[in-house]
Amino acid sequence: MSVDNWIVVPAYEEEQMIGYVIEGLRREGYDQIIVVDDGSEDRTAEIARSKGAEVVRHEKNRGLGVAIRTGLGEARSRGADVVVTFDADGQHDPKDIQRLLEALDGADFVVGVRERGRMPLNKRLGNTILDIITHFFGGPLTDSQSGFRAFGSRALEEISIQTDRYAVSSEILIQVGGKDLRFRVVPIGGVFTEYSKSSGTTIASGIRIFFNLLKLKVI
Repeated sequence: MSVDNWIVVPAYEEEQMIGYVIEGLRREGYDQIIVVDDGSEDRTAEIARSKGAEVVRHEKNRGLGVAIRTGLGEARSRGADVVVTFDADGQHDPKDIQRLLEALDGADFVVGVRERGRMPLNKRLGNTILDIITHFFGGPLTDSQSGFRAFGSRALEEISIQTDRYAVSSEILIQVGGKDLRFRVVPIGGVFTEYSKSSGTTIASGIRIFFNLLKLKVI
């Protein structure tokens, strides 16, 4: 039986990289791509459409959590059995998707774990703090802020995202732990360019995420 795989790419102001990202996905044979343009004021949506992706657009910026929630919902409405979330800044290698899909055999959820030593120091520290925070709230101890994830059918059914912004990455893992979903990790190298290093979480954002998780009581 064939499995219907979809790629969800949340994007905000990513006109510089979104075309490159979609081209890379399509070269690897992934044609079912949903780009969630989270209120960009640049050409992100236009470029994504021109490269063959389906685009769902938020009229204003609503945050990463809402973008992922929208993308997962759109993929499910199209009959997706598996959804892979993939960052729009070019830091992931599309060739690694197959490894995540293979790891779903016998698992409900897989996360691609990045090579931390190649991250800038402030982001490495921020990610480490968030890994500890996520584990404190009940999530597995892994690369909690990795945007490269594969959701199997059970994870798609049971994970219900409540957070709006960057706390979503921790929230997803906390729900994985709380719902006893079968979990695996796959080491990935990551493509850390100066552009991709400019995005993501820092120590300051880690503190904000901690208080958001306390406020929202996602455990």
